[in-house]
Amino acid sequence: MQTRSRARRLAISAALLVWSLATLACSRQYASTLDLTATVQAVRGGVGGYTEPTILTPTDGIVEKTVMPTRPSPTQPTPTPTISATPAPPILYTSQSADTLTALAARFGVMASEITSDHEIPAWEMIPPGQLLIIPSRLGETGPTENIIPDSEVIYSPSGLDFDIQGFVDQAGGYMSTYRQYLDDGWYTGAGVIQRVATETSINPRLLLALIEYQAGWVYGQPANLALTDYPMGYVSLDRQGLYKQLTWAVHNLSYGYYAWREGRLQTLSFSDGNTVRLAPTLNAGTAAVQVLLAQLYDYPRWMGALNGSGGFAELYERMYGNPWLRAQTVEPLFPPNLVQPDLELPFPVGRVWSFTGGPHSAWGPNSSWAALDFAPSTTESGCVDSDEYVTASASGVVVRSKNGVVVLDLDGDGREQTGWVLLYLHIATKDRVPVGAALTTGDLIGHPSCEGGSSTGTHVHVVRKYNGEWIPADGPLPFVLSGWRAHAGSKEYQGTLTKENEIVTASPYGSFETRIGHTAE
Repeated sequence: MQTRSRARRLAISAALLVWSLATLACSRQYASTLDLTATVQAVRGGVGGYTEPTILTPTDGIVEKTVMPTRPSPTQPTPTPTISATPAPPILYTSQSADTLTALAARFGVMASEITSDHEIPAWEMIPPGQLLIIPSRLGETGPTENIIPDSEVIYSPSGLDFDIQGFVDQAGGYMSTYRQYLDDGWYTGAGVIQRVATETSINPRLLLALIEYQAGWVYGQPANLALTDYPMGYVSLDRQGLYKQLTWAVHNLSYGYYAWREGRLQTLSFSDGNTVRLAPTLNAGTAAVQVLLAQLYDYPRWMGALNGSGGFAELYERMYGNPWLRAQTVEPLFPPNLVQPDLELPFPVGRVWSFTGGPHSAWGPNSSWAALDFAPSTTESGCVDSDEYVTASASGVVVRSKNGVVVLDLDGDGREQTGWVLLYLHIATKDRVPVGAALTTGDLIGHPSCEGGSSTGTHVHVVRKYNGEWIPADGPLPFVLSGWRAHAGSKEYQGTLTKENEIVTASPYGSFETRIGHTAE
């Protein structure tokens, strides 16, 4: 809220150049055998006097299977900003939590050297929130500039600690309160599905519930038809039927918007109809995330209405939970100034040699932050084989989750993975896996590497960091350092290196010689 108000106070009015929107051909994949376009009435439930966005039609919110957000077609590129002979006055921008110089340069379409301030701007570290920056105004027309949701309401952050999902759903009394779904480890209530997805992906359960209510009216009412019963997010695909898979699809889009924006990898938004628009450079990551998701469900005019129109998503969210910006004031910034990674050790025993099989890649599922690293024990066998080797604790902490191939180690010991530093280990075998509540010290045994949990082509462990619920990129302002080895990303996911003084270890899934890394006692 502070960032928004400062931005509005300090922003200088200037004549903006016109930004042309490129219309791209969209390759659509029709996976459904049903013709829903003429029959589906996407009637959403209401909160009190809640009504539809005035710009939307009753058939909005149901789309057939579309591709995930992609770069614009190389044959019809998004036009680049033009520069006037008389430059526009510069933009006065107040830095947000986790802003970096390189990310801001990408968002504003300028060189990093052109961004100035009365105070020193860190070249590689995060810029302290609240710092006034002077940035050339080079962009033409962009999407909406209004921030509609704080970062802490998108990430499963300390903001979500006091939220009782089951209690909220039961009190609302809609279809969600009676919903049941069988997943890989048993039956779940609707609230249980929300909790599982929120915990696995670190996306705020408040946001997930609000999206389901906005699209299908599940929280306060009943789905109006079979399509909304089977596809409550409005994404129609036979392999995405049911609440859990609908939510994971939504999370993939939210994660892409949030982390790609945060890291400077996203500037242009693609819509389900193939149109594109440049995102406003002053947006916060949470708003960018919601904009990306809704763009997969609506064309541009309806997307505008869904964001800020009468009865739009922002209005619904506040009706459900109160003012999110007031809650954010109690937990943000999520990254305090001068935050540093604690000392961490390689995730296998001292004296052992493993292979570095995966450089920086997605933390959980596709499109997340490139926060994870992979390690595999030395073996003569390939594929998913049982291993007698052990994954070990990289730091001291308390185990707060141990199931479905996952072990989560809370380093601050408060028993909550939404606060402070947390380490997540994926693909830990059920046999000998450490239980919830175990207090570990650095080097203690966690369990055996395996293929359990998620998808895997070979026995290994996937290690990733979170802080206050947010995945931390392995090669970023808070680099992933294990026993002095620093991670560096490659040009693609899973590529990259670990460096320590003059030594270099190169990631490869094949466990070749250049991937070998030994854990030596310091």
